[in-house]
Amino acid sequence: MEQKSDRISATARREQILETAARVFGELGYAGATTDKVARAAGISQPYVVRLFGTKDQLFVEVIERTCDRVLRAFDDAIEASDDDDTIRARVGAAYVDLVETDRGVLLSLMQGFILGHDPHIGPVARRGFMRIYDRLRTVLEPDEAMRFFAQGMLINTLIASGLMAEFRKQQNIDELLECTFGDKLGLVLEGLAADR
Repeated sequence: MEQKSDRISATARREQILETAARVFGELGYAGATTDKVARAAGISQPYVVRLFGTKDQLFVEVIERTCDRVLRAFDDAIEASDDDDTIRARVGAAYVDLVETDRGVLLSLMQGFILGHDPHIGPVARRGFMRIYDRLRTVLEPDEAMRFFAQGMLINTLIASGLMAEFRKQQNIDELLECTFGDKLGLVLEGLAADR
């Protein structure tokens, strides 16, 4: 029997489920993920997941909201650490790469949310999250800089989500694209992805 001191608080358990769900939805897609698969991956019962989140839709909505919050926190920390305008974009970009390097579920669940933009329940949440991030960047970047930052971020997401990172050192054009995209962070990103597998 579980000792009282060994129990996880409801808040911590909820966070654990959301973190696990981000990975499960990211890896299996929205259609392939189920509350049962999330529960098994988190080491808890499926009825407990349903009791906390209700439907799969609602669980996914909370994953998207949590993911956007994590991105915003990483950006806020990077912005606060920047000492001048020239370093803001670089620091925010590095913060995003660090975040997706340590938690692949972040980028994969975001990608799944954007793919479901047509869904009447999930689409508005994904769009709202995207614009929250854009609005935050617009407080420190000009519109064209923010657009370029998002374009670079989407390229990073696509390279990682598509599995193209695993093709490094197999084709010259792939190497060139990855080196150009990640610069001196490429080795760290590759290491992080290898550890995540």
